[in-house]
Amino acid sequence: MSDIPDNTASTKEAQEPVSLSGMVVTLVPILITSAIYIAIFLVLRTSNRRYYAPRTYLGSLRENERSPSLSSGLFSWVKDFWKIPDVYALQHQSLDAYLYIRYLRMAVTICFVGCCITWPVLFPVNATGGNGLKQLDILTYGNINRDTQYNRYYAHVFISWIFFGFVMYLIMRECIFYINLRQAFLISPLYSQRISSRTVLFTSVPEPYLDEQRLRKVFGASVKNVWITRETKEVDELVEERDKVAMRLEKAEVKLIKLANKIRQKALSKGAVNDVDKQAPLDAESGSIAARWVPRKKRPTHRLGPLGLIGKKVDTIDWCREELARLVPEAEAAQNKYRDGAFKKVPGVFIEFRTQADAEGAAQILAHHRGLHMTPKYIGIRPSEIVWKSLAIPWWQRVIRRYAVYAFITAMIIFWAIPVGVVGIISNVNYLKTISFLTWLNDIPGFILGAVTGLLPSVAISILMSLVPVVIRICAKLSGEPSLSRVELFTQNAYFAFQVIQVFLVATVASSATAVAKQIYDNPGSVTSLLSENLPKSSNFYISYFIVQGLSIATSVLTQVVGFFVFNLLYKFLANTPRALYTKWANLSAISWGSTMPVYTNIVVIALAYATIAPLMLGWATVAMGLFYLAWRYNVLFVTDTQIDTRGLIYPRAIKQLYTGIYLAEICMIGLFGASVAPGPLVLMVIFLIFTILFHISMNSALNPLMYNLPLTLLAEEEGPLLEVPVDSHTAENGLGGEEPRNGISPTTGANYTEKVPSNGTNGAQSRAEDPILGAKEALDAERHQPNHMTGKKPNFLVKFLKPWIYSDYNTLRALLPKGVHLDPYSAEVERDAYCPPNVTSDVPLLWIPSDANGASVSRQEVEHTSRVVPITDEGCELDEKGHLVWDREGTRPPIWEEKIYY
Repeated sequence: MSDIPDNTASTKEAQEPVSLSGMVVTLVPILITSAIYIAIFLVLRTSNRRYYAPRTYLGSLRENERSPSLSSGLFSWVKDFWKIPDVYALQHQSLDAYLYIRYLRMAVTICFVGCCITWPVLFPVNATGGNGLKQLDILTYGNINRDTQYNRYYAHVFISWIFFGFVMYLIMRECIFYINLRQAFLISPLYSQRISSRTVLFTSVPEPYLDEQRLRKVFGASVKNVWITRETKEVDELVEERDKVAMRLEKAEVKLIKLANKIRQKALSKGAVNDVDKQAPLDAESGSIAARWVPRKKRPTHRLGPLGLIGKKVDTIDWCREELARLVPEAEAAQNKYRDGAFKKVPGVFIEFRTQADAEGAAQILAHHRGLHMTPKYIGIRPSEIVWKSLAIPWWQRVIRRYAVYAFITAMIIFWAIPVGVVGIISNVNYLKTISFLTWLNDIPGFILGAVTGLLPSVAISILMSLVPVVIRICAKLSGEPSLSRVELFTQNAYFAFQVIQVFLVATVASSATAVAKQIYDNPGSVTSLLSENLPKSSNFYISYFIVQGLSIATSVLTQVVGFFVFNLLYKFLANTPRALYTKWANLSAISWGSTMPVYTNIVVIALAYATIAPLMLGWATVAMGLFYLAWRYNVLFVTDTQIDTRGLIYPRAIKQLYTGIYLAEICMIGLFGASVAPGPLVLMVIFLIFTILFHISMNSALNPLMYNLPLTLLAEEEGPLLEVPVDSHTAENGLGGEEPRNGISPTTGANYTEKVPSNGTNGAQSRAEDPILGAKEALDAERHQPNHMTGKKPNFLVKFLKPWIYSDYNTLRALLPKGVHLDPYSAEVERDAYCPPNVTSDVPLLWIPSDANGASVSRQEVEHTSRVVPITDEGCELDEKGHLVWDREGTRPPIWEEKIYY
């Protein structure tokens, strides 16, 4: 011990809490940055609708999918924004989008209620605990003197019982709400008649059952269509090569037209005569019109060698036309070969049933007499989400791959623990200043040290964790997940484990160990008292983390300032073809459920774990989650779109993951009571832990089957009237029934949404058609305030909260569903090809080049000659005098636009 200086003053300084100074140093720069971002957002919002409010007008969205426009005032838009209820996302976007913002709202509720329960009791109990801590540490568990004030620990016990009991009941309540909403949404005619709702994917199907007749024999007359997947390697290679060459040709054509226009404009500016009559006819030699302005050596060229750096140089346009003349028929022949069944079958089969009830029944029964055969089964997978390579994985490989992925992710956790642990040590570096080889830390200015211990660790953690979801998604696909929705759900679970272990547990242990390292070194016998006093000090790091997350990250989510400049940079300077402009302009960004939900779940878990140890954490968590709720609410309603549909499954996973925070809090409290030698509180906390486990098991046992399957009782009740109504020949041929009058929504299956005012004779129908916001508010009021169909009474807030099985049941939540919208019939071709691999149904791409009819007129001849090989058009986009591409950005219906099919 001779290396450690025996200096009481230095030791006392080392033990000075950094909570207040660190929080202030972290808060000030974050507030300044956030204010700047918000100011930029307020200025840019009205003049850049495409980036900040594309859902209000973009032509690629149907009318019923759009959001109402907000006021153009600097601040007046906030009132309009607040008037839109959350349920608008359910009616005009997706179930996932609505449940996402509902989850954030529930997180705010948990943290705020936690403040209301813990602060009035635990703040005064901790502050007067007599253990001599200072600044913000005075509000923590560690400020209670275990020798003289041990009875105060009972306050922590009973407050824990109340708060954690509330959270557990809220979790159960939200699970019941989710079950009933999901059932109402998926069974509604708008959703139930989609092909995906009636189609089941069977994986690991044994060879004898890769036969349509045998499958029809197994599942009976309820089978409508069967798609047995096959190897597509040959088709993929040809179609991908065809499309690659086609896109190269399109870029070369655009480059040639732009170059001819540029040279022509330059020549005209020098006095050249614009003699259009002397131009070659369109059917003349290829490139003859362009040759008037562009010499042969300046035409687009490329080399045939690797990476285009070596090899023979060829004219790109001529070479692409020759290649496409070969590839187009070869790709078509391969596609026909696949349809004829010439390729090897793989153990993945899609079976479409005539009704949703039949499909749900097939998904819930035991399909094969051998284990791991024809299972797992999935229903509701959209064709665009299928990971086709995963379907070829046999059952034994699926098992091995899954365990290999688990092992790899575990190894990643261990690997990531090293840098995350270093970040945790940095957050409490003040407690190491008296160790001999670290005394140089005393020479660092306090302001800089405050930033290092407060701001730097929080930013470092955010950067480290951003790399993880990318790797996890790759692992999910390698493990055999058959759809992108399943990949997101896998990522949600795995990334949550990363968040809890790395951002919380490892950093907490590192912070706590750092805080007491020297004192344990001096007096090993005081380890229990030191841990009970110093474990709460690790909350310093998470206060800074919540500030960074709540102010900086939430502000960036709302304002998207960096993304705005990147978007404009890419659009103006890197999108050089009409297709690139349209793709960048018309495609909305999507929320990655699997990598966003775990971050916010972990924030709530941390807040729960520290709820009774350092109650101040709940306040910062409330602020952080409140800001995230507002930011993501704006994005969901006005900016983003739903591309991956999990049918709402992100919600129960996230809400049930909050049990992690409850368990960690209870175990931590038990450990602290043990370290504080408080047997009474210890026994009471153990009893509550046992109660929590039993409650959790009972809840899962009762509710889990209802979360992942639809009950046949409701399906029979809903589909019964449809089957009794006479149908015309067209709907009978497609296995469809007549109108379902219950919600005023046509159950007709279809590829497209069509708006339709319900003909139920009510004034509300007309108002909903004219004002979507009013319709959403009416639906919300009906769900909240109308007399319950079972009790006949209007519920008050408390009764509605305590009895969700009555006041948030299936019939009640039907009021929240979209009204006046139905689906038009699928075409025969769409039904036939719904679950064929995309390359099997892929047509030759339509090339889109700009028109220069008012200039060199090169585009007309290029269309004339290239159309002999592949379809091409110069409509919908033209070059202006400065050579810029001009197209209709408001309508967003260019020649390459395709109607979205709702599978």
